[in-house]
Amino acid sequence: MREVAVIGAGMSRWGELWHQDLRDLSCEAVLKALAETKADRVDSIHVGCMTGGLFAGQEHLASVMADCLGFAGVPASRSESACASGGVAFKAAYAEVAAGLCDVALVVGVEKMTDVGGDEATYALGTAADQEYECYNGATFPGLYAMMAVRHMHEFGTTRRQLSQVAVKNHSNGLLNPEAQYHAKITAEEVESSAHVADPLRLLDCSPITDGAAALVLCPLDMAKKLGKKAPVKVLAIGHATDTIALHSRKDVCRLAAVEKAAERAYKAASLKPEDIDLAEVHDCFTIAEIMVTEALGFARRGEGGKLVASGATAIGGKIPVNTSGGLKSKGHPVGATGVAQLVELAVQLRGEAGGRQVKKPSAGLAQNMGGTGGSSIVSILGVA
Repeated sequence: MREVAVIGAGMSRWGELWHQDLRDLSCEAVLKALAETKADRVDSIHVGCMTGGLFAGQEHLASVMADCLGFAGVPASRSESACASGGVAFKAAYAEVAAGLCDVALVVGVEKMTDVGGDEATYALGTAADQEYECYNGATFPGLYAMMAVRHMHEFGTTRRQLSQVAVKNHSNGLLNPEAQYHAKITAEEVESSAHVADPLRLLDCSPITDGAAALVLCPLDMAKKLGKKAPVKVLAIGHATDTIALHSRKDVCRLAAVEKAAERAYKAASLKPEDIDLAEVHDCFTIAEIMVTEALGFARRGEGGKLVASGATAIGGKIPVNTSGGLKSKGHPVGATGVAQLVELAVQLRGEAGGRQVKKPSAGLAQNMGGTGGSSIVSILGVA
């Protein structure tokens, strides 16, 4: 197996982008990523997209992307694992390069979510839950995560204010990210007085509907200096796992078993421990998710994720900065693109190019991307080459 490097990283602007379609967003991100390289070809394309058919009426994205990017003839494929689709596409590209099947692999994550109404978007996102049991009985993702929050608060004393502090922190970080959907400073009081969605979750506890794309270029580490214009970032490890899709099938709704298993596999492959990670991008689709994920990743003891954010440890300048990009909460959540964008943030941080949100001299960063309520999860660790 060859060692693999990221040599290019790019994002489109994220938000409600009425004037851009799925192709436009992808091209914007890919052109930015390719501009950071000296590569004169792409050998393979991997697309991460959850449900282009329901959101944009477009499936067969392998052909669409190769065509619109000017790479017709290049082998391409699409990965789908709900909101973890981008992370899984990255894994597929990494595996091809590591195995010697190609030298230059392009990863693009994309979702165009605002071409449909609210009911249609809710239905499309709901396909990542258990259709026969959860959705049939009226459950939505805000409702499912609200149940997780209620139980976590009951078992561990997690507070409403700690949920709010996740949103406040991530919006503060998003102010420093020019590509983020929201550039709005919020207070805990504003979170707690925003509209009810599913008790205890309020509107400002929830990630938004977003249009956007992100892209990465990968190559063998020993070719990185020849093919890249900037310092390469090494892929240290990838861990991947699944869990039951429905909450009612789990032994403990306060545990994200797929995240724990994926993290364990990634840490082992990288020969690292949680304390060796300098920053993390995690899947904060709802504020309770960030709290539970930090526990699953080993950054906090079980039940103490709320205390971790309240202590300031997850802020920029803290012990383990989490979601320096603004996270899904502020940067946005175009579901198929999210996992790729998390890795873009790590690459930018590890190169020391994150501007006002730069973490001091990071050497290893972790990205955690998951589908549904944790039915699938992928953990990737990048490091300074």
